[in-house]
Amino acid sequence: MRICARRSAEGSRRAIALLVAALTITACGAGGIFRQYEYEEDIFLSLDGSATIYVNSSIAALDALRGTSFDTAPTARFDRDAIRAYFNTPVTHVSRVSQSRRSGRRFVHVRLEAADVRRLAEAAPFAWSTYKFVKDGNLFVYQQTLGAAAGKAVAATGWNGSELMAVRLHVPSKIEYHNTRVENFRRGNILVWEQSLTDRLRGVPLAIDARMQTQSILYRTLWLFAATFLAVAVAFAITIWWILSRGKTPAPPAQPVGGA
Repeated sequence: MRICARRSAEGSRRAIALLVAALTITACGAGGIFRQYEYEEDIFLSLDGSATIYVNSSIAALDALRGTSFDTAPTARFDRDAIRAYFNTPVTHVSRVSQSRRSGRRFVHVRLEAADVRRLAEAAPFAWSTYKFVKDGNLFVYQQTLGAAAGKAVAATGWNGSELMAVRLHVPSKIEYHNTRVENFRRGNILVWEQSLTDRLRGVPLAIDARMQTQSILYRTLWLFAATFLAVAVAFAITIWWILSRGKTPAPPAQPVGGA
């Protein structure tokens, strides 16, 4: 049962991740429907410490925040291999790279897998953060602190000062505590931390703290489903037995030999 639940959880997590990624890419190209960010990290956390991560960023923000040297010109060729090489590290594996355009800027969308979220700081794209994921009593504690950005000067970005960045944490179990603002709490166990791009460029720290139960929501749902199915089956069996027992006609009393 545990193996089935784990496999189902992994499958569901990947399906949800694909859906969110598709919505994110759509949002980058459609104004006014979703909040638009210049840089985003979406972390789909598993209770074993592994994670699927999506990075959605303008080329300009990637250069300015992480110190890369990708060509920010709107007409420049999209170098998929260079993006993949940057995000592929000993602790991360890139599974997909795509691009889009918005407000005259090119955006990259990267999906990658990390076997241990606690080691993400060893990868250059995530080295500006510290990561902690530990079990503390009856809870798992996830903490991430974003520190100094590269602060690289990038020309002709087209920014007007209203740009935002965000980190989203997709939590696999019931949330018991978080330090994000209430209005950034989303349905479906998704927590959102926002910061202005200006503050992120200045390296203003962004502290992330979330505490969750040690049993996944999907695992509990499967057990609830199994218990409900068993209860229905038992009730159905009892009902059938009751109907059959009432349908039996009692045998007539035996008549004395030769009559009365």
